[in-house]
Amino acid sequence: MNSMLVGLLRYDNNNELIPTSMVPLIDGGTEGFKGNVRVVLPGITACIECTLDLYPPQVNFPMCTIAHTPRLPEHCVEYVKLLLWPQEKPFGLEVNIDGDDPQHIQWILEKAQERATEFNISGVSYRLTQGVVKRIIPAVASTNAVIAAACVTEVFKLATSCRMHLSNYMNFNDIEGVYTYSFEAERKADCLICSKDSLSTKTLEFNEQSLLDDVISHLMNSPNYQMKSPGLSAMVNGHNKTLYIQSVQSLKEATKPNLKKTLTELGLQSGQRIIVVDVTAANPLTLNLVLSSAAPQMSV
Repeated sequence: MNSMLVGLLRYDNNNELIPTSMVPLIDGGTEGFKGNVRVVLPGITACIECTLDLYPPQVNFPMCTIAHTPRLPEHCVEYVKLLLWPQEKPFGLEVNIDGDDPQHIQWILEKAQERATEFNISGVSYRLTQGVVKRIIPAVASTNAVIAAACVTEVFKLATSCRMHLSNYMNFNDIEGVYTYSFEAERKADCLICSKDSLSTKTLEFNEQSLLDDVISHLMNSPNYQMKSPGLSAMVNGHNKTLYIQSVQSLKEATKPNLKKTLTELGLQSGQRIIVVDVTAANPLTLNLVLSSAAPQMSV
């Protein structure tokens, strides 16, 4: 949605934003006793992409802890989810975990309880098991009500112009008392979504023996990109070559073998430009590929 709203923006001959093309976005979210509200005016204020680095990374338990030294009930559930399920395939070879299937959750629960008993860990329940499998964020009704009311208030302000709207981010916390704090989140000059500089070339450094799959994983997991299903193409030997496309099934199958090829095997050279498209970006992203003989991958 963030990318779509930015894509709706239109500019006049002087490269000034046409106000009528801007559709405001009011966003709110909660986690337990904490919440936030923000008002996004695409092309004017910070978009959602600009503030992604404000959020902590998703909690992931080390595999060594899960496999050998579990200490928490969550470790036991993750052990069954990540290790036992792929080994035993209790509901068939092609059946993946469905967090909404009671039979799947029950099987994971029973195996997790066995694991917990072995390591003298308590607290493995059906609710906790389903929460870990589905990564459910705990919700508190009072917090939800406060954030929902704040969102509606901002919509009313924008619709009626009765008061100045929030500018542009508000944090709410009622863990100990009630605390709110508002501040103006700033636009990122190099934001991939809303910055006019997002079309400029960015540098991507990889090892010569890195696989195309490594590049895809980096684009999806790097805090700088956080793409969903990136598609890559480049000019190779004077011809436009599709390296990998996920959005079209036929092209996905045709280009899937490229994932296990090294960048040099694909004909890519240092200094070459790679064009990346993704649903999270309103415009194609140009990456300048830098290949080294031993340096680990990183992005600038």
